[in-house]
Formats: sequence, structure tokens, C-alpha cells
Amino acid sequence: MRILVVGAGEVGSSIASSLSDAHEVVVVDVDPERVESLTYSEDVLAVTGDGTDLDVLREAEVEKADVVIASTDDDETNLATCATVDTVSEAFTIARVEDTNYLDTWREHHGAFGVDFMVCTDLLAAEAIVRVVGLPTARDVDPFAGGSIQMAEFEVPEDSPLAGETVAEADRFDELTFVAVIPEGADHASVPRGDTVIEGNARVVVVGRPVSVREFARALDPESAASEVEDVVIVGGSTTGKLTAEKLVERGVSVRIVEFDEDRARELAELLPSVTVYSHDATDPEFLSREHIKDADVVIATVGSDERSLLAALLAKREGAERTIAVVEQARYVDLFETVGVDVAVNPRRVTAEEITRFTRERRAENVAIIEPGGAEVVEVEVDEDSVLAGRTIQDVMADLPAGVVVGAITRDGQYVTPRGSTVVEAGDHVVAFVQADALEEVTSKL
Repeated sequence: MRILVVGAGEVGSSIASSLSDAHEVVVVDVDPERVESLTYSEDVLAVTGDGTDLDVLREAEVEKADVVIASTDDDETNLATCATVDTVSEAFTIARVEDTNYLDTWREHHGAFGVDFMVCTDLLAAEAIVRVVGLPTARDVDPFAGGSIQMAEFEVPEDSPLAGETVAEADRFDELTFVAVIPEGADHASVPRGDTVIEGNARVVVVGRPVSVREFARALDPESAASEVEDVVIVGGSTTGKLTAEKLVERGVSVRIVEFDEDRARELAELLPSVTVYSHDATDPEFLSREHIKDADVVIATVGSDERSLLAALLAKREGAERTIAVVEQARYVDLFETVGVDVAVNPRRVTAEEITRFTRERRAENVAIIEPGGAEVVEVEVDEDSVLAGRTIQDVMADLPAGVVVGAITRDGQYVTPRGSTVVEAGDHVVAFVQADALEEVTSKL
């Protein structure tokens, strides 16, 4: 498949990197240094120029493209690019936007702007945050099979009851599978064996029914996962903060927003009548103490500035907040935030790249979650008669697949099936599998 990516920033570069192994990828960007850098680092073709310019698109051979992804940081540029492409090509167009008004218009009038699929960065970030809030102690949560299966990533506390156990010893949950273990400081996720030891500070990725994932969370950190999240404080009334508040209120969570700008605070109070809004500086220790921030189950920093988000999250943590989540605009800062004390760092551009990658996977991949570091993925496929899985046991299938693959869950006619070596996979099943980065191309071609 030929994929044209317009915009070589964090989102575009991430998409190009994820897809270049299995597809012919062409990247267009106005910055010649970005183009040159991407040409050297990835197996892609690159063109310097404006993606809204028809001559530039023709230079990139847009008429041969199967998919065009407009992923610059400017909404209008992305919409104009898709509209231009729509006049000269039959390619499927994907646009990234930040303004939810564009998304609302597109949803109401499908195909508006010449866009076949639209993703909203702020909305995706808010949804990612809400999923993590809903599963205390998790670093990342992604739904599969219509929500009947969850993938969740956890960091193992040093004092966890499971720390020091082998995977075989910890595998006491009927509808849950350990698909990856990332030792502290490791640069890639590895497939666990029964004798793999779960060390403190390691990261563990599990796949299973939501109830089993929650039971695992409680076993991993009984104190933190003992109670439901009831009180959330959001620092920063950004669009992401507003959308997060709306979704938490829908779940019955009590939400407080702290916004420094008085006009924005007043606007939020009118838009969100169920939310308590303060117009104040959330980095003021006296204010944090007076408003009992320490009693919050989760504090979410969505200030818009990485430096101020980090400061707000750390101050809330020092004040006694149980858990902190911060929106990080620069992907390179994610590890830094989590190293210095923020529990979960969410990068909107990374979340957006993951969503677009999911939509451009070849064959039957219906959902994709990217595991960092190393770029491994959890993928969902619907098995058809031509799949290497159909009519065979998982044990037999593994002999035909490269190392680095774990079948994490199966749903059949809406029912959960626990995957074991003797489990026979049937056509029509939905299979969720962990796949290491170097095995992705071969695996996705066979499943």
C-alpha cells in the first residue's frame, strides 16, 4: 500500500516510522531539515514542499496513493490538504485536527472537507486520560473487541505482593494473559515465559477481560487500587482539560478545575455546571493546601506548558495527592516526567499517531496499541478462512509465526475465550495479540 504523509513533525514521523516496514511511505514537509532527517532515519521517500500545493502533491505522486494522512500542527492546512487531494486522487484521506468544531462538523456531515476519517488530538488525549483514571495504578489502557477486552500496562511497585514472583506464580487470573514484561531500564518489551521473574519497577503488559484486569491491578498494588476514583482535580482549563472533565462527569466522578485565567474560568463554569471551577494559580502551595488537593484521588495537569504542567503535578504530589497525570506536549519529555515523580505522562501527539496507525494497518487489523519502548504492538484481527490461525490450535500456529508473538485474548460470538496452547481458533474469532516490532510485518501478513 502506498501512503502519503503530509507533515513530518512528531505525529507524521511516528506514523511514517510505524508503517514504513510494511508499506511504501512518502512524506511531504515544508521544512527541508525534517525531510532530510526522516530520509536518513526511515525507509521513506521524501518531498520538500507545502502539502496544500497541487504541484507538490503531484511531485509526491498523489495519484498513486492509497491513503493520504494530513498530520501537520495546523488544522486548516490539514483540511486544505485533504480537500486538494480529493480533487485529484481516489486516496482515502485522514486529517488530524485540534479544534473540536471541525470534528463536530465532519461527524454531522460525513465526508466534509474532503476528509474520509478525522482524528481530534485533544479528544483522543482526553479519552486516554479517562481510561487511565478508570483503572487505578495503570500507566496505559486500551480497549479491544468493542470494550470486552482490555490491554493495560502497569509499573510494578517495589513493595508489590507480586514483585519477585515468576509469571507462572502470578498467573492466577482466569481471564487474563501476561503478554509482555519490560525490565527497568530495558529498551524493548520481551515476551514473558513461565519462569520470567516480575521484578520491582518493571513494567508488565496484560490482556484480558476488564474485570480480570482490575483484579490484577488490585493484586499488584492493593492499597492504591482498593477504592474507586471519586474526586479528580484538573489543573488547566485547556480544551483537553475541558473534554476530560466532561467525560469524567459522565462517569459520575466529582471534578474540580483550577484555571488561572479569569475569563477562561468563567467560560468553563458556564459550560460545565456540574464542575467546580477555581480561578487561581495551581502552583500556589497555600491554595493547594486550602482547597485540600491532598484529598483528590487524581490530579491531572493540562496546563499547555510542559514546564508548568510538571510543576503543578509535582506540587500536587508533594501536597499529598494520591496520583498525578500530566499532559506532555513534547514526546521526549514523557520519560523525564515519569522519572521525577509524575505517575502517568500522556503525549497527545503519540496518542494521535497511534490512532492513525490503527486506521492504516493493512489487511484485517481492527485495533492497534503501541507499546513503548521498542515499538511493539498489540493488534486485534478478525480471523477469516485464509488466516494461518483458522482451524488450528494456538500451539500449532506458533510454529509458523516468528518469535515475539503472544495471543492475549480471543472473543467468539461476543464471548471471551481464554487462549491456551490447545485452544482451536475459528474463523470469525477476534484475536488480540502482542507482536514485537521486528515481527510485525511477517505476522500481520499471515494473520
